[in-house]
Amino acid sequence: MIHLDPQPRETASTSTLRGLKSVTDLLGSASAEEAEAFLASLSDNALLALPFLFEHWAHRGHQLAPEGDWHTWVVLGGRGAGKTRTGAEWVRAQVEGATPEAPGKARRVALLGETYDQARDVMVMGDSGILACSPPDRRPDWQASKRRLVWPNGAEAQVFSARDPEALRGPQFDAAWADELAKWPNAEDAWDMLQFCLRLGDDPRAVVTTTPRSVPLLRQLLDEAGTVKTSAPTEANRLFLAESFLEKVTSKYGGTRLGRQELDGELLTDTEGAFWRMEMLDAARLKAAPPLDRIVVAIDPPAGSKASSDACGIVVVGVTTQGAPQDWRGYVIEDATISAASPTEWADRALQKMREYNADRLVAEVNMGGDMVTSVIRSRDAMVPISTKRAHVGKAARAEPVAALYEQGRVHHVGAHPALEDQMTQITRAGFTGQGSPDRLDALVWALHDLMIEPAAHFVAPRVRAL
Repeated sequence: MIHLDPQPRETASTSTLRGLKSVTDLLGSASAEEAEAFLASLSDNALLALPFLFEHWAHRGHQLAPEGDWHTWVVLGGRGAGKTRTGAEWVRAQVEGATPEAPGKARRVALLGETYDQARDVMVMGDSGILACSPPDRRPDWQASKRRLVWPNGAEAQVFSARDPEALRGPQFDAAWADELAKWPNAEDAWDMLQFCLRLGDDPRAVVTTTPRSVPLLRQLLDEAGTVKTSAPTEANRLFLAESFLEKVTSKYGGTRLGRQELDGELLTDTEGAFWRMEMLDAARLKAAPPLDRIVVAIDPPAGSKASSDACGIVVVGVTTQGAPQDWRGYVIEDATISAASPTEWADRALQKMREYNADRLVAEVNMGGDMVTSVIRSRDAMVPISTKRAHVGKAARAEPVAALYEQGRVHHVGAHPALEDQMTQITRAGFTGQGSPDRLDALVWALHDLMIEPAAHFVAPRVRAL
């Protein structure tokens, strides 16, 4: 068993080690012979402990907790930038003491992921998760039936799902790690419930590790006075990533909006001159829709089914049509877009959403596929009602009247739809400024044309009977 002595035997090597800014400063600049000599000078205990001294190996700009008084540390990073390792090592730093049995700063920790499975597979058991990062003598025991880790010193960490905020009613903690918060479906509810749980100890804190998306909760957290932020691109962790992966994603996505978000770890803001702004979408956001008079599933089929093809935009939208057209309200319920799918796969996905929401009809653009689109859908369900749409004007011209409905406060988003909303904030009168096709946006536009714009053009007010 590895034992990290709080007062190790003083030797020339350990004294040198303590005086360095990091071990990598020495090993990175030393020759092979010098590095080998340095390692040979370490005691067996120090040599075994070396891989677990994260404070010496970490990227100091984004993987070590900032100094000072804060209650939430937000770690923004590109894919593979080391966010998971950062969260796992922060939990270790909170619960571990000077010896395996000694208490640490925290005794009760909440681990909150998008789902229970993701929290377990990434945060607990992943390659950079808590178990993989822990020295053998301090490694916690995973109790699967109770969804919790128990350390040798008695500290515990319990796993929760952001999809089940109510499970956070009752427990209490003095630390929390929230992973990939920007893609949680019930982000606000789950985060609010977590805050009520952080009530133990003198200074309960939380760390958030996430690839950034411009969702309301993340923007709100970053604006709070008690929040600190660090960030890093994927490139910062290239030593631990496949070179072919970096070459591929940099070549394909470098410099694009998606690349800035997923590789550079940037929290992107609105495009100048865009029809939609995040502030507008946030103002239109609801937690639930009222009873709806009509629901449609709109699809924007891709031109092909190869991995490089555009996605098939699939969006579920409903409407209330009580009163005159100016009183009608639209509700964006789900973005069910599917990528790199064959025609039968996207047709089945759209029909599945039809059944799930008891939708009235399928709305499909047929510019690219023509009769093929209808034929594929009919081959999967011969009786499904279909409205086909053919574009006679450009994307911006079609989108502008839909954007006007939003400006009038007549369309609401039920929950957050980050990928769809990202496309919405990138279309201007000059066209779509993003990469590829705005497939999700096109499906949304066709849905609202079918539900609100086209019916309003043919609306005839009911006559009032004279008395």
